[in-house]
Amino acid sequence: MTDAGTTDLVRVRLDLAYDGAAFAGWAAQPGLRTVQGVLEEALTTVLRLPVPARLTVAGRTDAGVHARGQVAHVDVPLSAWEAVPGRSAHRPEEALLTRLTGVLGRAGASDVVVTGVRVAPPGFDARFSAVWRRYAYRIADEPRRRDPLARAHVLWHPRPLDVAAMAAAGAWLLGEHDFAAYCKPREGATTIRTLLDLHWRRAGEGEPDAGLVVATVRADAFCHSMVRALVGAHLAVGEGRRGVEWPREVLAAGRRDPAVTVAPARGLTLEEVGYPDDVHLAARALEARAVRTLPTPPATG
Repeated sequence: MTDAGTTDLVRVRLDLAYDGAAFAGWAAQPGLRTVQGVLEEALTTVLRLPVPARLTVAGRTDAGVHARGQVAHVDVPLSAWEAVPGRSAHRPEEALLTRLTGVLGRAGASDVVVTGVRVAPPGFDARFSAVWRRYAYRIADEPRRRDPLARAHVLWHPRPLDVAAMAAAGAWLLGEHDFAAYCKPREGATTIRTLLDLHWRRAGEGEPDAGLVVATVRADAFCHSMVRALVGAHLAVGEGRRGVEWPREVLAAGRRDPAVTVAPARGLTLEEVGYPDDVHLAARALEARAVRTLPTPPATG
């Protein structure tokens, strides 16, 4: 059932993973290969829809950015949903997952995988119901850590980084702020976000990212290029070109700083999207649609 309360559509949640290297980002664009375009084409084929499927995603990723825990939803006509299993005994969820896997494989789209399919609970919206998104940025700052098999997912940095200084700088940015200094402006869009986590660490031996410098960045939402701009500012701190206070000073200035270099896309992966309990999905979606403003400071004097 859709949010509109009709019963002729079924809202389906898709969990996704993809290697962004060969995609021009998530959003469909004429003449370009995008994650949305590939998936919508596969869904339209599998469901035999008379009009193209339309996906709503938790977070639009830029060209070259990867995802391990992306979430999207699609509204499917009830008749098409019930027809998915065909003559098999599978449930529609199982049948759609199997058939999408086959169609994507035949289309050569092995760099995007649907990892889960389920009917969404009432009130679910992949974008607006989300309460946070978590990204990781991976950096190899030592030549011996440069794995050529992972070169499309890890930034190879030419100089060693002071991880402790980067961690100290990140701690000062937590909370609700106007992140205009770290976002590409979009007309009519707010840049107020709540940054829940921003920490840096060097992964220990025996861990999957052993020896790499890894940033974990989690917020209720992100504006365009925000994570990579934050990473770029912290790289300047890690190299010793800027002090640990500099990222906070950039934030306080409230405008895009040309001194902040946007880090390359290949090191960035969307790891996970968080949602509230099912009973709070609709309320969260309504809250997220509201345009946010920062509290007005109390008058002085």
